Amino acid sequence: MKDRSAYVEPQNISKAPIIIVMVMGAFVAILNQTLLNVALPSLMKDLGISVTSAQWMTTIFMLVNGILIPISAFFMEKFTTRKLFLVAMGLFTLGTLICGIAPVFVLLLVGRVVQAAGAGIMMPLLLNVVLSLFPVAKRGGAMGLIGLPMMFAPAIGPTLSGWIVEDHSWRVLFFIVLPIALLDLILAYFFLRNVTETTNPKVDVTSIILSTLAFGGLLYGFGVAGDDGWTDPVVLTTLGIGAVAMIIFVARQLHIKTPMLEFRVFKYPMFSLTTIINLVVTMAMFSAMLLIPIYVQNVLGWSPLKSGLLLLPGALISAFMSPVTGMLFDKIGARPLALVGLGLTAITTYFFTDLSMDTTFRFMLLLYAARMIGISMIMMPIMTAGLNQLPKRLYSHGTAMANTLRQMAGAIGTAFLVTIMSTQAAQSAKDLAADLTAPPTKEVMLHIQNLSTIDGINHAFMVATVFAVIGFILSFFIKKTVPMEDEEPAN
Repeated sequence: MKDRSAYVEPQNISKAPIIIVMVMGAFVAILNQTLLNVALPSLMKDLGISVTSAQWMTTIFMLVNGILIPISAFFMEKFTTRKLFLVAMGLFTLGTLICGIAPVFVLLLVGRVVQAAGAGIMMPLLLNVVLSLFPVAKRGGAMGLIGLPMMFAPAIGPTLSGWIVEDHSWRVLFFIVLPIALLDLILAYFFLRNVTETTNPKVDVTSIILSTLAFGGLLYGFGVAGDDGWTDPVVLTTLGIGAVAMIIFVARQLHIKTPMLEFRVFKYPMFSLTTIINLVVTMAMFSAMLLIPIYVQNVLGWSPLKSGLLLLPGALISAFMSPVTGMLFDKIGARPLALVGLGLTAITTYFFTDLSMDTTFRFMLLLYAARMIGISMIMMPIMTAGLNQLPKRLYSHGTAMANTLRQMAGAIGTAFLVTIMSTQAAQSAKDLAADLTAPPTKEVMLHIQNLSTIDGINHAFMVATVFAVIGFILSFFIKKTVPMEDEEPAN
């Protein structure tokens, strides 16, 4: 009988089953994150909970994810590919089952924590496996396949969720995810092999505690700052704890012999440059994901299903484009793709700065689809270009670092854009109310609220345009790289 627990050299194994199994796991994990947002009102009514309590469904998932991703580098060096993925997928499947049958809200939160514990490991592990399996000349195509769940799942989630919750219980969302997760777990047991080498590092409890405080504090602080305000005591406290813990954590990683998360990956210039570009691109990308649903649902009064259908063509296009751009990356490199993609992203984001009460569905659909074509040419090619420069011993740290900072950029970008939108909307409402010559009726107040919200959204899109332009300028400096020679880690 074949020993599935033994390490196998990449050249001696069929790569397709491994990639399919792991991409399937990443897809269902990312889809799970986006399904629940639309269903929160139904969930609140069914369980009798407040808006604040319901928001913890998404907040706690983000926090556990953000805490585990930095630690994933340690897990990938400590445990084999197969064991780690089976545990991660097993946790995610168990968490999904708990969420689906949970009779009370507390148990639902427990299920989300268990889900997130598994999901947080999947994407860094998948990237690490691709770096280990494929030579530099063929990584683009493989990374393009990874981009498929990253681009497709977040956009199809709201559409599917809106369609389901109109006629069915929110629990159906978890029971849609459950069989896919269970099937992937079974396939992983039979087809997944150990293709990454382990070094069996010692557990550094201090680093784990510092990492948890640092990334957890910063993610939570930025996560609630947009809604609660930057001067809120809880926001200031968590950001302060996170910042102090982060300084101590980084200093410790630079001084201990075997870091839990190796910050020396930033001494490789192309990894540093592409990481910065990915951060600003992520913040620009989150603008549409955040602002468009607010605009079409809260201002134009569209249903969640119609809002989801607006995003669906863009999702399908980006899913198709991701493998294509991966293959183009192998032929022409990252810079041409990044320049075209970021140029298109900047232009389309700028057109979103002129929304009004009369903006049509067709205009929004075509503009969002064009924007997704640009974004599909950016994310994975740029990340691949940076990871390609790292020596093999830093693959796990590079993938963990890239995913950690992307998570941070999403939280920071969301908080920043919500703040821009809210501040401008408040000022706009004040200015419009000052121009009134008579006491406003309810209809007039609602009209002022809608106009001021649109003005706030337009200003937020302008800031997102600036992010895209910064990324476009930085992309001129991208160069084709090959892995540098492995050297002994500095003490």
